[in-house]
Amino acid sequence: MTERIYNFSAGPAALPLPVLEQAQQDLISLGDTGIGVLEHSHRSKAFLAVYEEAEALVRELASIPENYKVLFLQGGASSQFFMIPMNLLKKDQTADYLVTGSWSKKAVKEAKSFGNVNVACSSEDKNFSYIPEEVSLSENPAYVHFTSNNTIYGTEFATEPTVPAGVPLICDASSDIFSRPLDISKYGIVYAGAQKNLGPSGVTLVIIRDDLIEQGPTDIPTMLQYRTHSEAGSMYNTPPTFGIYVLGQVLRWLKEQGGLAAIQEKNQSKAGKLYGYLEQSKLFNATAAKQDRSLMNVTFVTGDADLDAQFIAKATAAGLDGLKGHRSVGGMRASIYNAFPEAGVDKLLEMMNQFEQEHAS
Repeated sequence: MTERIYNFSAGPAALPLPVLEQAQQDLISLGDTGIGVLEHSHRSKAFLAVYEEAEALVRELASIPENYKVLFLQGGASSQFFMIPMNLLKKDQTADYLVTGSWSKKAVKEAKSFGNVNVACSSEDKNFSYIPEEVSLSENPAYVHFTSNNTIYGTEFATEPTVPAGVPLICDASSDIFSRPLDISKYGIVYAGAQKNLGPSGVTLVIIRDDLIEQGPTDIPTMLQYRTHSEAGSMYNTPPTFGIYVLGQVLRWLKEQGGLAAIQEKNQSKAGKLYGYLEQSKLFNATAAKQDRSLMNVTFVTGDADLDAQFIAKATAAGLDGLKGHRSVGGMRASIYNAFPEAGVDKLLEMMNQFEQEHAS
């Protein structure tokens, strides 16, 4: 087998090695069925067991109350950008959006097709390098939407924003889902593309409160109604079976790590090492405001694009892949999601220290 290297990609991203090894076996035969997981009917007894375990683990790890449904959908978070307002926002209503990056901007664009949008705050004035402290909510919003972690810009909400009683809080948690404990009772909907912290691309997790499911109109396309997927147990049509299988395996791995509180400690340790080095470095600088730095995506630059390119090339050659930052920020981005090993962070720090010594002025 080709030797595995450290994958800092922002998504699809690193998966736990034990999950990959188990999937390797189950591709040939899921358990003792003699049929691979990719070949099983979604209605088969074997796959239904996979599905039920995945849902049960989502509920267990996040302590999800009974009045919430767990849905496994397709179309990524981007489809939720329009599915949410299509179901929850009427033409004469206003929805509030906290704009802290490219994805929340895209969510605003989609919502404007269905009703009024109030941008309650924005950090675009400083290239989304911080989380605004002041939020101006509208008088009676249909819901409040925010993106908990901004992959491109390396910022993260330390805690969820406060909303008026009775107003649903909706979160795009695609890049930090299950990286820390989650009080789902504070939310109406939490959704996430799986490809960063939960599994492979192709499956979207949606956790939604029952009353919001019933609130949606019935005169929109069947596949775009939450009630359709709720009533059919995410199997109105063929679901992304392999994605659900891998997601379930990742959740099993998370449970073995000690759950969300334990994984948060590991994430804080990994990110803490990187930010600690950046704080004292004379060459590398973090781009996100200190109080708003993400535990999942560490963005940093040297201030010299050519020097950044040299470092990325050297790191790639040493088996540290995916470090090139998004064009919106430049420089480097180390995505260190749940499954990323701390040894990879240590290797990166070794490379950064060596590079800094070589280029010390």
